[in-house]
Amino acid sequence: MAENDVPTDEMSLEMLSDALGKASDDLRATRASLDHARIDLASRNSSVSRSVVKDAERAIDHLRATDECLRDVLKELADRE
Repeated sequence: MAENDVPTDEMSLEMLSDALGKASDDLRATRASLDHARIDLASRNSSVSRSVVKDAERAIDHLRATDECLRDVLKELADRE
């Protein structure tokens, strides 16, 4: 991005809002798939590979970090008023 292309505060918040909208759709779809997989696992009394568990733990860590960042954004926006 050139110096003239630096996003304004409003543009940055708009990009964040758009990203959150897309992510929330993706998260809802993923949750439905996970719930279906959990039901399937329980009905078959089976398990998943260790790599799936590791990836799930990594996803949880990323979601927690994202939650903290979003809380910081909202706090800073509230503090400016």
